[in-house]
Amino acid sequence: MAIRSSKRFNPSGPEFHRADWPFYWIARVNTLYTQEMERALKVVNCDLSTWRVLAILHEQGVSSVSDIAVHAVAKLSTTTKIVYRMKADDLVTTATSQDDGRVTMVTITEAGLQQLQRVSDATHGLFERSFDGLTPLKLEKLNESLRVVFRNLHGGDHPILETPEPPASPAS
Repeated sequence: MAIRSSKRFNPSGPEFHRADWPFYWIARVNTLYTQEMERALKVVNCDLSTWRVLAILHEQGVSSVSDIAVHAVAKLSTTTKIVYRMKADDLVTTATSQDDGRVTMVTITEAGLQQLQRVSDATHGLFERSFDGLTPLKLEKLNESLRVVFRNLHGGDHPILETPEPPASPAS
C-alpha cells in the first residue's frame, strides 16, 4: 500500500488529520520523552547530552568524537564541547587516534560508569512506563518502520543503518 495514494496522511491534502500523521506523534513523543528524561536526570546531576555520550561509549567502547556526534544526533562542535566538559568532570578521557592524528578518541572512565549507573537507576521507571503494553515484537516492528522512514528521508543508506544488531538473548 503506497502512502502517496492516501490523502489522509498528506498535510497538504483535504482529508488530512494531524492525529493520523506519524510525524505529529514522533514530535510529540520525542518532546515528552525529552522533558521526562531531563526531569529524571536532574535528580542525579546529569543532562541529556552527558547521558547520550555515556550511553554511546558504554555500548560502543572507545569512540571518536565524530562517531559520538553521529549517534548523539548532535553537531561535531557541540559534541566536542560536551566531551571536553565531561573530561573536566572525569567522566571520560581523550586521546589522539594512533591511526589518524586528526581524530580524538574518547573512553568512558570509572566515574563515567558510576554516573551511568546512577542515570540508569533514575530512568529505569521511565523506560518501563514508556513501553508498557508493547511486546518485544511490536518494538522491533516500530524500530523497523522508523528505519525505513529514516532511509527514505536520507535518500538511501546511512552509517547508522549499518549498526550491528545486538546479540540475541539466551533462552531462559
